[in-house]
Amino acid sequence: MTDIIKAFVTGGIICVIAQLLIDYTKITPARIMVIFVVSGVILGVLGIYPAIVEFGGAGATIPLTGFGNTLAKGVMKAVNETGLVGVLTGGVKAAAAGISSAITFGYIMAIVSKPKLK
Repeated sequence: MTDIIKAFVTGGIICVIAQLLIDYTKITPARIMVIFVVSGVILGVLGIYPAIVEFGGAGATIPLTGFGNTLAKGVMKAVNETGLVGVLTGGVKAAAAGISSAITFGYIMAIVSKPKLK
């Protein structure tokens, strides 16, 4: 039960940061998403994000910062294994399951629901 609470608090803090950026800055939501992915990469490279993941579990791995961290880990692993080519392939290999899931479930929801254009 404490793992669920830790995940909820961690994910909630990340969402609060995003909401504060939306409410109190003129940064567009698209740029905020980019900021979160890049923040995950930077925190992962610096070794800070793994500690956040250890504490928050899915609350830290599911948001965009977790995606950035996954990309960074994949690139670092691939560079160690294959050299400079790993910069181009490592992130995509590490995040392939998440990317594939997002595309698959997005497609299914587009078929099942009746989206309305604005």
